Amino acid sequence: MPPVLRKIVGASKAEFDGFVKDGVIKLRSARLIPLINPGKEEALTSIFLSTLKLVDEFRHDILAAIGLPKSGQLFVYTEVVFPDQKDFRVDGLLLVVRGGIIKNAAILEMKNGASTLNTDQIEQYLTIAKALSIPKLITVSNEFVSEPTQSPLTLKRVPRAIDVYHLSWQFIRTLARIRLFKNDTNIADIDQVRIMEEVVAYFEHEKSGVCGLSQMKHGWKATVEKVANRTTLNKKDPELREAVESWVQEERDMALELSCKLGVLVRSGLKKYKGNNQARIEDAIDAFIERQALSSVLSVEAAVSDILVLAAFQTKTVEMSVDIIPPMDKTSKGQFGWLKRQIENRKQTAESASSMLDEICVEIFIKHARKPYRVHYKELDQHLEFCKGQEIKKFSIVLVRGFGRDFASPRKFVKKIETMLPDFYSEIVQHLQNWTKPAPKLTPVQLDPEPTPSGNQEATVVKEQF
Repeated sequence: MPPVLRKIVGASKAEFDGFVKDGVIKLRSARLIPLINPGKEEALTSIFLSTLKLVDEFRHDILAAIGLPKSGQLFVYTEVVFPDQKDFRVDGLLLVVRGGIIKNAAILEMKNGASTLNTDQIEQYLTIAKALSIPKLITVSNEFVSEPTQSPLTLKRVPRAIDVYHLSWQFIRTLARIRLFKNDTNIADIDQVRIMEEVVAYFEHEKSGVCGLSQMKHGWKATVEKVANRTTLNKKDPELREAVESWVQEERDMALELSCKLGVLVRSGLKKYKGNNQARIEDAIDAFIERQALSSVLSVEAAVSDILVLAAFQTKTVEMSVDIIPPMDKTSKGQFGWLKRQIENRKQTAESASSMLDEICVEIFIKHARKPYRVHYKELDQHLEFCKGQEIKKFSIVLVRGFGRDFASPRKFVKKIETMLPDFYSEIVQHLQNWTKPAPKLTPVQLDPEPTPSGNQEATVVKEQF
């Protein structure tokens, strides 16, 4: 009678290998350069999983994203068939082994290209994971979420003992690309650097199946037209939901594209939605109905502030802005001058400087004012008189760009906004610094001079007698 597989976590690795040898578990070891189906899902999966074994820093990044520990030995497999599930093949399996015992595990469902995740299929994976005590389910596709703890699907039944994570291929490619920058996150081993270079080259090949967002969904154009025609929108409008879903995915794509240019991971979204992508979408729909606009927050480490991105459907414009704290020890005139030096004292060509400044507005946040006071940057000095005697708390530098007809175009909108963000960052954001209050300085202690003898009385020196 063949042995019976009852659980994964808690079993010995030797026992697991025995099931593989006996044919109870069918799988294929992941290889860096697979010879099967190049450019297909199986090849991409095998390359990704084998790279986890071969490049230490990349492995640490991915394991951290999906909540697996760095300690222990990692084993990776593809095309796994478990007993009692012979008609169902699992795309990937990760095992974390310490002391010969499997301490943690994850199964993976992989999609590439235009293929999207299927709720029924993922719920089947959850059934397998629960039956075999596998605590993690990882989905990978070209669908975007703001955090790995979010899912692009609405899953009705997730067992308490199982954590679900999602990685987009663009996110995986970005983590790999960042590790190749010449900075303090470099891959230490030169041979592993070469492997990572080959993997990134594959990820970035047009036939790899890894792709970013190339166009918004159909609902985007339909929603733009409804706003233009002043059509009443409601929460149940499926085209509005598609528009919002497209925006949330584009937000993440923008962040990852900028990450690849900067060499640091740009984060997107708000922390309160960390584990709930659907709540983010619902709140964005509510906000859109109220003001016909969608917004996003992008966070770049050490930048002057978060970058706020706003798509205004009524005006067909996109705004990108950052906040900056001016010197609090200066008058409003001094603060205006300081701000202008921040913006204009930067390395740039005359042509780019002129075109960018034509689109820049400044929002002035005055203490106790209900809302900021917005002026065109080139007219800033004309508003100095209004601000005299007022306490300015901060400025916001806003790039306002009209998209015109391209705003409604699913492809042209993506292309224009993904060009606008790095332009704004390179021309404005990276040159800005907040004012910081200087450290207090020690004041030298002033000692009162010793009194001098009065009159003709001579000062006497008393010598100690020995």
